[in-house]
Amino acid sequence: MSTREIGFQVLVQRVAVLSLHTSPLTQPGSGDSGGMNVYVRELVSALSQAGVDCTTYTRRTSADQSDVVQVEPGHRVVHVSAGPFDLAKEQLPGVLQEFGDEVMEHIKNDSPADVLHANYFLSGLVAHRLKHELDIPFVSTFHTLARVKAEGGDVEPAWRDRAEHEIISCADAILVSCTEEERQFRRLYGNPRGRIEIVAPGVEHAFFAPGDRGGARRALDLPADVPVLLFVGRIQPLKAPDLAVRALAGLRRSDALLLIVGGASGQEGDREMARLNALVEELGLTGQVRFVPPQPHHILSTYYRAADAVVVPSRSESFGLVALEASACGIPVVASGVGGLLTLVDHGETGYLVHDRDPAMFSQYLREIIDHPAHAAALGARGAERAKAYTWGFAAARLRRTYSDLAVRELVACE
Repeated sequence: MSTREIGFQVLVQRVAVLSLHTSPLTQPGSGDSGGMNVYVRELVSALSQAGVDCTTYTRRTSADQSDVVQVEPGHRVVHVSAGPFDLAKEQLPGVLQEFGDEVMEHIKNDSPADVLHANYFLSGLVAHRLKHELDIPFVSTFHTLARVKAEGGDVEPAWRDRAEHEIISCADAILVSCTEEERQFRRLYGNPRGRIEIVAPGVEHAFFAPGDRGGARRALDLPADVPVLLFVGRIQPLKAPDLAVRALAGLRRSDALLLIVGGASGQEGDREMARLNALVEELGLTGQVRFVPPQPHHILSTYYRAADAVVVPSRSESFGLVALEASACGIPVVASGVGGLLTLVDHGETGYLVHDRDPAMFSQYLREIIDHPAHAAALGARGAERAKAYTWGFAAARLRRTYSDLAVRELVACE
């Protein structure tokens, strides 16, 4: 293992990051691209800026993608050919062997690695195999888990649960975003053989910071004097955009607007979009709901600043980057009381949590924000202050310590 020793500390220099099903170079907001894309891109960037050499492996999805994209010094993305370009996520288990073979070949011949870091369970299955073939530690960030999704009403196939158990049984470290996610993990899966490490994601404060609402609305051609609600996310049942629409209806204000920024995602995406349009029409909100295509990540800050409140009604959420980005921009958040949102949103202090996902409660809290501007400003100011604690640099520093500690520990043996 190639490392540098400083005193009793071992610094890992090279990391192979696996992101099989979605590329960090893809714009979030539709298809399989969402918060995980931002997580991988920003965290790897922060690691590389701290001196860690990072290679991210993702599946090639078009013929015009370069074999290797040098994002910045010490940060490259390798497009791995594995199966036809247009495979749905549900078909990807059939190309895991091919993907793993190509990644192993690249690590052996071009980019040696001291540690593997897998994102999502599909990458975890590949990393589990490579750990044993390369004899290096394996870190897993699941981002979402089958049993967690099931609690929110989104039931995954039994084979996925078995696959996640396989990964949990062999991972040398499992990363979670907050104490709430750790509690949830231990409750549903017990204590893993490897370590659980809390590494909270960050936010790019150069983009996501308080700004002028009037200027943001002018830039987006929005009225200056009406309530504006914002939903940012993929259009899929898990993210529950229908609940945001019902919350708007519950306000009973014909001047209020709801912006839905995102595109269809997954097998249910197109059907969910059709259902959402039908719901808007059924509730008589056609002129009050505006669908906006996915936006470049840095442009989202303008949408956040234009809003009176951001609605995050997800059925489950391991962390909730949208809530963090909104808070960093000084905008109150009304969110489901699930997963990482329980940590990010301080009820009554930075926004509001709805524990039973009742549309009427969402409407009540949104009305509280809209009708009391001074209170809303105080919520936003406290949220922006607390968001300062979340940086990608700090996340990278925590992760570097985890990598380095694993470098001197005995690898977890599979059950």
